[in-house]
Amino acid sequence: MKILAIETSCDETAASVVEGKGNKLKVLSNVVSSQIEIHKKYGGVVPEVAARHHVLNIIPVIKEALAKANITLPLLDKERVGVRSVGKKNPIDAIAVTAGPGLITSLIVGAETAKALAFAWQKPLVAVNHIAGHIYANWLPSQNQASTIKFPAVVLTVSGGHNLLVLMKKHLDLKTIGDTRDDAAGEAFDKGAKLLGLGYPGGPAIAANAALIKNEELKIKNLGVASQQSIKFPRPMINDNNFDFSFSGLKTSLLYALPKDKNWQKRIADYAHEYQQAIIDVLIKKTIKAALHYKVKTVLLAGGVSANKELRQQLAEAVAKNCPQVAFHCPDLAYTTDNATMIGSAGYFKFKAGQTISPDKIKINPNWQL
Repeated sequence: MKILAIETSCDETAASVVEGKGNKLKVLSNVVSSQIEIHKKYGGVVPEVAARHHVLNIIPVIKEALAKANITLPLLDKERVGVRSVGKKNPIDAIAVTAGPGLITSLIVGAETAKALAFAWQKPLVAVNHIAGHIYANWLPSQNQASTIKFPAVVLTVSGGHNLLVLMKKHLDLKTIGDTRDDAAGEAFDKGAKLLGLGYPGGPAIAANAALIKNEELKIKNLGVASQQSIKFPRPMINDNNFDFSFSGLKTSLLYALPKDKNWQKRIADYAHEYQQAIIDVLIKKTIKAALHYKVKTVLLAGGVSANKELRQQLAEAVAKNCPQVAFHCPDLAYTTDNATMIGSAGYFKFKAGQTISPDKIKINPNWQL
């Protein structure tokens, strides 16, 4: 069966066609129109600007996704003649769309477009939680997927707005066991990068600068200036007896540390390295604790921050060391940041389970919890 998926929860306009059989998925197309360059000058996403660009991009993006999947269909019958007959010969079995959480004006664009197409084509709709979409990116074809994912699994899903530990006992059974009490890791990266003057988005900027600290040439250039060992940030809640996160204090530590260091602008790589490592240490410690507590068979990583190379590598090493009988899996980089293919993956499993709705029943929820 084939699922047309649409994602517009924030500032990416995305569409994809996913084909599924059993528990195996095939990606027929994956189209993403990013607005990063538009919002970069503001230092973050401006909701109304994002929504306007979704309106401009949504139909061209869907058309491109269908074309790449070798599917030729009228999107809307301009003369309103025979529009319902399209559904009978339409190779699409259902339309999956992100219904929350996210920016309300952005979500409306995707949901209303999906609603119109589902009505015109007489196809069922699947409302997908954006966070569940990130989690189900792990079921997409991957170069590092060595075996079938086994349950129970614990999922670390970490992005700009969300930082969760999720217990997954079976498909579509998602229980939040740990949440962020303030800033998510992705938000902490953005705020930290802004303090360091590295721009937006913050995660890739901090990661790139942190990687420089491993270069001996940088240490030579900074001869006479203390290395990163003299910079130490707290690891918030790392030893607390729960699975929750908090990163606002880490950002505050950086805010207070910079004015005290007259040479901080020459040591940006040092600060980026320690700041990133503080975040990674907390994420890994909590995830391993959850994996051991719930005796899981698999640890999954998901969300935009899962693109961080150090997090992927260090978490894989920590699982192998502390939970040698537990498998570790993370999505390919193409499916870590916001995309419609992950929505198609989650939508496929919901469709299989009969969790569909008629077009007139779609409702968005910008605060939709798992």
